[in-house]
Amino acid sequence: MEWLDILIDGYSRVPDYLGRIFSGLSREDLAWLPTRDTNPIGWLAWHGMRGQDAQIGDLAGSEQVYLKDGWAAKFNRPADGGDTGFGDTPEQVAAFKPPDASVLLGYAEATTQRTIEYLKTLTSEDLDRELGGPWTPPPTVGVRLVSIMEDSMIHAGQAAYVRGLREGKGWQPY
Repeated sequence: MEWLDILIDGYSRVPDYLGRIFSGLSREDLAWLPTRDTNPIGWLAWHGMRGQDAQIGDLAGSEQVYLKDGWAAKFNRPADGGDTGFGDTPEQVAAFKPPDASVLLGYAEATTQRTIEYLKTLTSEDLDRELGGPWTPPPTVGVRLVSIMEDSMIHAGQAAYVRGLREGKGWQPY
């Protein structure tokens, strides 16, 4: 298996997993807070994909899918590339009103498709290119791509956990 196939497979798993998590959920379910200071399923999915979209856009030097394709309006959010949920207060998270699960999944699929298109432009040499920033040592494109995928998977896993809390012991994402 080649590096490109591994990355495409890993990124493609996120919307597939989210689709199973969202199956049968209402907007009320997507907005349910287990406790006052926790994150609901809809926000976790949105935030995870916003992180991927913003960071891949930055790596690719392209506009975020969220802005370019009008997803911000579908989420009833401002068309602001910095609106990713990073640093949101518990009050901001609780105020997030998720759209229908099909919109959440559509955004996840669109973001993943753009990620795959970007991955296909890379060579193995591109993966070794060092990026700027405050980190020592500076990360490479390859390290950054794995980090972005990890973050997306973590948030999908958190969404599955919250669904399990909502549904009870018998719910399984598979």
